[in-house]
Amino acid sequence: MRNIKMTIEYDGKRYQGWQRLGDSDKTIQGKIENIIHQMTGEKLEIVGSGRTDAGTHAKGQVANFKTESDLSLDDMLDFFHQYLPQDIVVTQLEEMPERFHSRYNAKGKQYSYYVWNQCIPSAFYKNYSMHVPEKLDMEKVELACEKLTGTHDFRGFSALKKTKKSTTRTITELSVKQEGAILHFTFVGDGFLHKMVRIMMGTLLDVGTGKMSLEDIDQVFDTKIRSNAGDTVPAQGLFLDEVFY
Repeated sequence: MRNIKMTIEYDGKRYQGWQRLGDSDKTIQGKIENIIHQMTGEKLEIVGSGRTDAGTHAKGQVANFKTESDLSLDDMLDFFHQYLPQDIVVTQLEEMPERFHSRYNAKGKQYSYYVWNQCIPSAFYKNYSMHVPEKLDMEKVELACEKLTGTHDFRGFSALKKTKKSTTRTITELSVKQEGAILHFTFVGDGFLHKMVRIMMGTLLDVGTGKMSLEDIDQVFDTKIRSNAGDTVPAQGLFLDEVFY
């Protein structure tokens, strides 16, 4: 039995997220599994490093699958390129030890979020950024980034309902760069809770527009109450850049 690691990039705007859904063929996982079935004749499940929400994009999603096929990696890659939709691309295949697991072995992830910060919206970036017409106080945004960096219980910055697992995570980098009208936010951490990046991003924007204060971030950490944090920003500005092993 071979264990194949896949690196995948995709434009998520047409899809209902990563995870396969029984009543829909509009998922990334489902599309890839269908092509593997055509390629190998095997009905199998690929394991992703984590789920991405509907509309979220990826430049470096990682998944793995186990197969009895003796096809070469080059032939598999050619098959994926020929039969997958153009907005899903397998960029690399690697043969891995049998025990490799794309989710359990991941040590961290990097996400990007893009904001189009200009009064006039963009026709070209509308599917890949959030339009924020208001002027932002970037000094306060950067101070908020510092507050969200480090090891904290991020339960209040997640969409989790109930969980017995730890909600403590370590954010090693939260930074912002201005590239013309685009604000590029980078999030690096050892793991992220459900919708955590999008809620942190909404909090940063609320601080930048004056809807929230820097002290309000401390309150979210203290109370662990989701409603005390900012809005959940739209998915189209979010990209999974890389998974670290």
